[in-house]
Amino acid sequence: MFHFEIKYLQLVLLHALIGALVFAFLPLAKVYGFGMLLVGVIWVVRNQNKNEEVLIVAAYIVGSEVFLRMTGGNPNHEFSKYAVMFLMALGMYLSGYNKNAVPYLIFMVLLVPGVVLGTQVLSSNVDMRKSIIFNISGELCLAVSAIYCYFRPVSMGLIKKILLAMGLPIIACAIYITFYTPDLREVITNTDSNMRTSGGFGPNQVATALGLGMFIFAARMLYDSPTRILFLTNLVITSILAYRGLLTFSRGGMLTGMLMLLILIGITFLKVNSKGRVKILTIISVFIFAFVGAWMYTSVNTGGLIDKRYQNKDALGREKESKLAGREDIAAMEIQAFLDNPFFGMGVAKGSDLRFEQRGEMVASHNELTRLLGEHGFFGIIALMILIFVPMITYLGNKDNIYILPFLIFWLLTLNHAAMRTAAPAFVYALVLLKVQFHEKTTVHRE
Repeated sequence: MFHFEIKYLQLVLLHALIGALVFAFLPLAKVYGFGMLLVGVIWVVRNQNKNEEVLIVAAYIVGSEVFLRMTGGNPNHEFSKYAVMFLMALGMYLSGYNKNAVPYLIFMVLLVPGVVLGTQVLSSNVDMRKSIIFNISGELCLAVSAIYCYFRPVSMGLIKKILLAMGLPIIACAIYITFYTPDLREVITNTDSNMRTSGGFGPNQVATALGLGMFIFAARMLYDSPTRILFLTNLVITSILAYRGLLTFSRGGMLTGMLMLLILIGITFLKVNSKGRVKILTIISVFIFAFVGAWMYTSVNTGGLIDKRYQNKDALGREKESKLAGREDIAAMEIQAFLDNPFFGMGVAKGSDLRFEQRGEMVASHNELTRLLGEHGFFGIIALMILIFVPMITYLGNKDNIYILPFLIFWLLTLNHAAMRTAAPAFVYALVLLKVQFHEKTTVHRE
């Protein structure tokens, strides 16, 4: 156990160091970005993907995406999605895939009419290729990942490795952000989402990553902290990620991470015996203490503005007119587009095109569900039905996967506030489809 502790602490400290070094010398972000993909592909090929190495590498890239975007480590905006698709394709070449994954092949076909229509209706001043790729890459990443993962047999041990691989780069991201905003009083002056406390990047995406990381390390407190050192380490990481996530002043990602954790605790509570439930209640008490502490510390450092933010009030304490920062207007426009064009929709990327004509600025959709309806019409409805009902059906034969509901919640809620701007919702959705096989009962350990 001692060697496991040392190795784990080394991984955590290594990624904290990566965050600090990238802040000190920004070009290192490109070395880190290219290096992870190169080393990952070599590792997968050398092992012929015998132990599903491709999923671990893909998870690491997904976890690093927001960090690389804010530091310029990605060669282009959609690099992580392309990398995940490449890795999934490589995995299929080396290990095959389940031929029953036909629904996701159909899903990709359903996207074609909207893409074709988009090429015909977009304005001449729009970069057609970039606009269409930006709006369709998330769905393609989801489909390719889902085909690879569909009922692929894995152990719960592998699921834990995948989650850890996803969580480690988020530690680097949090450390970088900490150095980026040393004086909070100077940069927090209102209750709007804050780029200065988000590493100079989109607060919505940063909060989504930090909320996911908070869930991952809180889950490790539940399942993978057999010693006090590991438990305290994961508690500290969870608290730091919660604190930095709150400071983004973007609510969606943090509320999503908290809901995922509550669902996981509830599922675990139902699965363990009475002795295990006593231990879970103890851990829940620690969670509550840590989160309340993080909230109070954030409240003090923001002069109470974080309290007003989650009450949907401005800095003066007045109720804001919009509860969703204007996103409901975009969603309403996309629903209206569906009603006006119920069969084919208005075409991929046309929504952003129309908003540019109306507002003079390019505003992308924050809601992937309404975007699918508005831009793909009837085909979008069928695509959504596939995405929603296939996991529900596979769950009937996959009830050992305790992460199914938290993963689905992450996918569904992220689609509603951050669309599919990153690869995270696509990849996490695909993990729902893995066929988890238990060799022993799930227990909650503590020494």
